[in-house]
Amino acid sequence: MTVSHAEFQGLSPGGRARLLAWLSRNLAAERERWALWLPVAFAGGIGLYFALGVEPPWWLGLGGLAVALALFLVAYGARNGPAVALLVAALAAGFSLAQLRTATVAAPVLAKRVGPVWITGQIEALEPRGRGARLTLSGLEIARLAPEETPARVRIAVTAAADALRPGDWIRLRAVLRPPPGPSAPGAFDFARQAYFARLGGVGFAYGRARLLEPPASPAARPAILATPLEDWSLGLAGLRADLARRILAALPGRTGAVAAALMTGERGAIPEADMAAMRDSGLAHLLAISGLHVGLVAGLVFLGLRLALAAVPALALNYPIKKWAALGALAGAFAYLLLTGAPIPTQRAFLMAGLVFLAVLLDRSAFTMRLVAWAAFAVLSLAPESLLSASFQMSFAAVIALIAAYEFLREGRGAWFAGWRGLGPLGRGAGYLGGVAATSLIAGLATAPFALYHFNRVAWFGLAANMIAVPLTALWIMPWALVAFCLMPLGLERLALVPMGWGIEAMLAVAHAVAAWPGAVSLIPAMPNAGLVLVALGGVWLCLWRRAWRLAGVPVILAGLLSVALVRPPDLLVTGDGGLFGVRAPDGALMLSSASRQRFSAGVWQRRLGEAEARVWPRAGETFGDWLACDRLGCIYRARGEVVALVRDSRALGDDCALASLVVARVPAPRRACRGPARVIDRFDLWRGGAHAIWLSGDEIVVKSVAEARGRRPWAPRRGR
Repeated sequence: MTVSHAEFQGLSPGGRARLLAWLSRNLAAERERWALWLPVAFAGGIGLYFALGVEPPWWLGLGGLAVALALFLVAYGARNGPAVALLVAALAAGFSLAQLRTATVAAPVLAKRVGPVWITGQIEALEPRGRGARLTLSGLEIARLAPEETPARVRIAVTAAADALRPGDWIRLRAVLRPPPGPSAPGAFDFARQAYFARLGGVGFAYGRARLLEPPASPAARPAILATPLEDWSLGLAGLRADLARRILAALPGRTGAVAAALMTGERGAIPEADMAAMRDSGLAHLLAISGLHVGLVAGLVFLGLRLALAAVPALALNYPIKKWAALGALAGAFAYLLLTGAPIPTQRAFLMAGLVFLAVLLDRSAFTMRLVAWAAFAVLSLAPESLLSASFQMSFAAVIALIAAYEFLREGRGAWFAGWRGLGPLGRGAGYLGGVAATSLIAGLATAPFALYHFNRVAWFGLAANMIAVPLTALWIMPWALVAFCLMPLGLERLALVPMGWGIEAMLAVAHAVAAWPGAVSLIPAMPNAGLVLVALGGVWLCLWRRAWRLAGVPVILAGLLSVALVRPPDLLVTGDGGLFGVRAPDGALMLSSASRQRFSAGVWQRRLGEAEARVWPRAGETFGDWLACDRLGCIYRARGEVVALVRDSRALGDDCALASLVVARVPAPRRACRGPARVIDRFDLWRGGAHAIWLSGDEIVVKSVAEARGRRPWAPRRGR
């Protein structure tokens, strides 16, 4: 039952009273679930902070906490007053924490291209990339940059002698650095925001090979950012991760070893792009991202192995709490796996949940699963509020919340038929396991699909079929051998386990390629608006967190969010921030690009957001494309929706184009006094200040939106010029 504000106002006094009574009864009956909404409110405060177009004053979040305190004191005697005050406090706390996090991670960011220059720093992270590697350097000294202008970290791609490097090494290299790039289109993924919270102030590439240096002679000589024991420990773990990846690749060369390294250390950079694409298109990409499945398997296998080993010793099994000992060992194993894989967000969530489960075993208590995931979300967001915006956080928590809600539904007796398989012997239990895999894949796939649409603009239709084979293969063969390989590594015998693990990986990749090759395996969907994602998220938590029938009110909210895709009209014209690439909509709706070779990353982002597998290239100079696009060496004329648009490459075209066009988009300066005819002029300086532009044409008006307008005035989005 859902009622809009207008419908509520139209109700009779008696109808309003009955509606409020219905809501009150349901709320009272769900009282034990109220606490689950505190992390939701906390996340809402974080989301509100990031949704603002300007950086809020520092006192705003604290003011919200003060309001919550006042509300608590005023409404303390009311029946539900303290609960409302707690929700307001959680909202304000999330907002305040996001503000605090933004302030505390602030570090210098390059304002323009620098280099080639000599750079000295320590390797903080090393990610294999084909024949080279991508290095994250800290403790930097950069020629021609003052210390106060030097970023805390930079990321540099190297191709020469990368095998000789490892985390912790001090190096010197010659490189070009640029500021972290902003979105390729208004509303697209903002790498600069992600880089801001990682304190990454520049990205670039190196010339030649890096030179190894001796480390500073004394701790006092080291940069402050590297002077803590915690940083030394982190570098040690990164070095261990890199060494393990090298040993795995030495035992299993090629793509098999690359996937094994991804599953065991979290390093996915060495996986060939063709295999990554097959895993994505078959719906198996989640198996390469260290998540709850992997942590649960590692913890479960350690728990089972330790308990069986201890039970084999009667003196221990009869006199000591071996179940609790096994729980402690499993917790230690899960924590080691968390550290070894670099602690990505899904792994943090899974470890927190596993930790609470094993803590319940130690305390002889039952685990409250939905509360586990709620407080795991609270903990992850407390450590890194910006993770709320990431695909990994959203998809990981969406999947586990949906699975727990489904489990609760079945546990209440509505799925008793499923439990009946247990009495049918081994075949029945096997069928029950496969049924569980199918149900898990279906539920998790449905829960994560809207977020995959929002972030990646694609849906893998045959993911259920692929997961029916690949998930049991991973759980029963690949990951057990991975755990054995970890145990054999101190003895140098890891190859004995890695080889059979590789057989399973080859089978998994074969399934991925086969399913990805099926006709219609993948559909590309245009970008979902932010409001649509918010509706999906709110409808989803309403559906999953409540238990009574009123939870079904979340279904139409989810559907409304999904249908928002159909309400978005794609832009008619796109242009990059330097004017180097144009994209226009053909009369049949297809995207046409000004070049097939320039700025391929931006072109790929445009295609994905428009839901197109590929784009065509428009005519060369002197050619026409129907009566709507004609080009010469100086630029092009584009006609659409009753408007004439001049796309100017050379300033010599401005005279004629300004007299002809209603809109001029120029990669060169276009002085307004010399170009007065068009209703709108976007020239080189507008593009420099605003970044990439999206333009919608109609007979009545021309709507222009730039990346700068979409991002607002935030610390990670500094404005250029006036």
